[in-house]
Amino acid sequence: MATVMEFEDHGKQEIKYTTCYMCACRCGIKVTVENNQVRFIQGNRNHPINQGVLCAKGSAGIMKQQSPAKLRNPLRRKPGTERGAGEFEEISWDEALDILTQRLQHIRATDPNKLAYFTGRDQMQALTGLWAQQFGTLNWSAHGGFCSVNMATAGLYMLGHAFWEFGDPDWDRTKYFMLWGVAEDHSSNPMKIGLEKLKRNGGKFVGINPARTGYQAIADEWVPIRPGTDGMLALSMVHVLLQNEQFDWEFLLRYTNAPFLVVQTPGQKGDGLIYRDEAGHPLVWDLEKEAFVNGMEPGVKAALFGDFQSPDGRPLRTIMSILADRYLDERFSPANAARLTGVPAETIERLALEMAHVAFKESIEVEVEWTDWAGRKHDRFIGRPVSMHAMRGISAHSNGMQAARAIHLLQVLLGTIDCPGGFRAKAPYPKPVPPPVKPAQHSAPNTPLKSSPLGFPTAPEDLVIDEEGRPKRIDKAYSWEAPIANHGLMHMVITNAVNKDPYGIDTLIFFMANMSWNSTMNTANVQEMLKAKDDDGEYKIPFLVVIDAYHSEMVNFGDLILPDTTYLERHDCISLLDRPISEPDAICDSIRHPILKPDRNVRPWQDVMVELATRLKFPAFTRENGQPRFKDYKDFIVNFERAPGIGFLAGWRGKDGKSHLRGEPNPEQWERYIENQGFFQYHLPKSAAFYRFANREYLDLAQKIGFNPSADPITIELYSETFQRFRLAGLGLYDGPQPKDPVDRERLATYFDPLPDWYEPLEQQRIDKKEYPFFAVNQRPMMMYHSWDSQNAWLRQIIAQNYLYMNRKRGEQMGIKDKSWVWVESHNGKIRVQVKLIEGCQEDTVWTWNAIGKQSGAWGLKPDAAEATRGFLMNHLISELLPAKRGERRLTNSDPITGQAAWYDLMVKITPAAPGEEGVWPTFETIKPLPGMAPSPDQLRYHTHEPVNLRS
Repeated sequence: MATVMEFEDHGKQEIKYTTCYMCACRCGIKVTVENNQVRFIQGNRNHPINQGVLCAKGSAGIMKQQSPAKLRNPLRRKPGTERGAGEFEEISWDEALDILTQRLQHIRATDPNKLAYFTGRDQMQALTGLWAQQFGTLNWSAHGGFCSVNMATAGLYMLGHAFWEFGDPDWDRTKYFMLWGVAEDHSSNPMKIGLEKLKRNGGKFVGINPARTGYQAIADEWVPIRPGTDGMLALSMVHVLLQNEQFDWEFLLRYTNAPFLVVQTPGQKGDGLIYRDEAGHPLVWDLEKEAFVNGMEPGVKAALFGDFQSPDGRPLRTIMSILADRYLDERFSPANAARLTGVPAETIERLALEMAHVAFKESIEVEVEWTDWAGRKHDRFIGRPVSMHAMRGISAHSNGMQAARAIHLLQVLLGTIDCPGGFRAKAPYPKPVPPPVKPAQHSAPNTPLKSSPLGFPTAPEDLVIDEEGRPKRIDKAYSWEAPIANHGLMHMVITNAVNKDPYGIDTLIFFMANMSWNSTMNTANVQEMLKAKDDDGEYKIPFLVVIDAYHSEMVNFGDLILPDTTYLERHDCISLLDRPISEPDAICDSIRHPILKPDRNVRPWQDVMVELATRLKFPAFTRENGQPRFKDYKDFIVNFERAPGIGFLAGWRGKDGKSHLRGEPNPEQWERYIENQGFFQYHLPKSAAFYRFANREYLDLAQKIGFNPSADPITIELYSETFQRFRLAGLGLYDGPQPKDPVDRERLATYFDPLPDWYEPLEQQRIDKKEYPFFAVNQRPMMMYHSWDSQNAWLRQIIAQNYLYMNRKRGEQMGIKDKSWVWVESHNGKIRVQVKLIEGCQEDTVWTWNAIGKQSGAWGLKPDAAEATRGFLMNHLISELLPAKRGERRLTNSDPITGQAAWYDLMVKITPAAPGEEGVWPTFETIKPLPGMAPSPDQLRYHTHEPVNLRS
């Protein structure tokens, strides 16, 4: 007789699909729910992002839901207590919203810029940006300014798409992949899937990174590089390509501004601008007509190289001629680059020529008919199967914008942009270079801004400054100090607000932004700033609102705390208007929906924003009679239209739900997404999948569905006329706004090079590198993300403390032993940490995992938790301001072009600790428990039902 096994009863279990939020990948997950708890989490095999793959973080969403650090009720700082003392009282939602509404009403009616609203890793910036625009404050921004704005801006001002959410390698076809400065936290599961395909297909993987961790550990070749020198390495490779005439001549002529003519009149107005006709068209020299013609006309036989003279006598050169002269200079030779980067000259030359060989000798073809923007018919796509990806290791330097442009230049010369095997765009990209959205410049009481607080300047006239040239934004984004700060400068908000530079504010709102701990530079000093008072005893930042789902260090400093839901308890929209999940072959978006009911008195911040917008009578959220347009966030997502037929979700539009990408609102749209496992996917026809910057079929579609304002081709800009306009303003040669401060003039003239350039990071220019000989960087680990998961019982078992990793040979030369204690000192601060000696580290570099160290008492951790007693932050060493210079105002420690926080420019000295000097330093007082928060258990265990023994 057959044995019958008795397993658990599945009758009370239900399978639900949603989108993970354990990092920024936004993978699809399949969740088994039982008794309003998560039984387990799996990857969704049908999802376009992860195809069923799920990492440790995703599976550990169970323990995130079980975290003892979850906030339970709205809180108010007790009257008469000091900010930061951790003394709170529970209040009702009605009271909390009344307090906030009253304050916001007064600000909006008097001076909207007295509200600063800055959000962290929220993944809904289209909504928060709309809310700020409707409120009327210029002071809104999000996480990107201290993460990766350099990556995004470099691509959008050059290619029309950029790394990560804007584009991806063509994993199915690429043969040679180069990874620049990427840690394990970004694009985690998709990257793993892609690297597996690359390896299986026999492609080569080159990792360029000071540390050999994660992805680099499986690279076929690891190239240890000194931090901050990646741009020089890329431009030296450009030198090699040009020297050996290994570049895609036809691609440059047809798709880039390389043949455009540039005015050469140094010292005069108009120098370095593109030569144009009266209609503004860029001109080239036609070799057949022997005349200046519109470079955007089909069939032009343009000269790629050459020197010419305009009818009025001005000297002209093609961009390609200027570019070749620049990079063939000895400054960019492999020998000189080797001295700066630490990468041997022969390695630089070999890597460049390897890529050229694959691009031009191993090119591939995809046979499919397609039509370009000019109506020319083609029977195939030509592919250059070389691809690249780059991230924070490039972007988080003060030279990161130009470094990212240098990497893109390398790709363009090889012709690998949006082609088979190359670096492909992801919808809604590519967009015009740059996207045609300008930042709002003016605010007025009770009036929405005329455009978004963020945008893409193309000239000094687009800056957000007053008549005297002073910044209008509290973070000084879009000022002379950071002209193209497309994501704002979140890391400067607290410092500037406390210093009332350029002015004081009334209320500061932080959503999911741990700005008193790991998401700020200069942590200890920032905590003091949050408590700083004026001479009259009032706080320099009068009112601080913190929204989070968990008891982060930032909660301790709030005056009003609004508790959010977890990602399994709310509706979310991962929108094409925001940061979508598209893949190169498909237009995609997705949702989250409540699969669990909250067991606490919490509300989704999305719903709260819609309610506040209604209370404050925002025009986009209320009707003329003052009645609300939307019941809640879910209703808002269905019925809001940015333009006719264009809303936050692209799938199942129209009254009948049968229209995709564009159509009138569908009242059952959420239900359709839920039925389709939480995502929407529109596959592009193969004829529209490549060369989208010049593909007629795709350009027409992009215009029809609102991605782009027109179906005009998108020209790749190797030479940025936008940059040259700002440079001319710095040189005093611009017919328009010009900075008055000599410091600003010098920065514009020096760093706004219209061609990609390399310069030494700003902080490193100001410190004694003999005293501080080590580069110091931090990386986010694959098993954690930002500061989110040190309260997660499962992930803590993988890592709960961090070491300072150091090259073994260098450490032993200094007499430093493995796991010994050392002092690490910068120009700004000092910490004591434990060292781990390893081989996989560039010899001039030390590094650690970021965000492992926690303040005692936060995140539901016990006071003696490893994260608080043995974990540490490198942030204590980093300043948000550059070292002072006589006769100069204090400047932000950021990229002078984009305002990107320069986390990775840090240099330090290391000395062994004295005998008996052990333990992490500095330490901080234990944060008090919040009202109603139960003590954390010694062991966190749970089950959805009583355990079932197998019986037969």
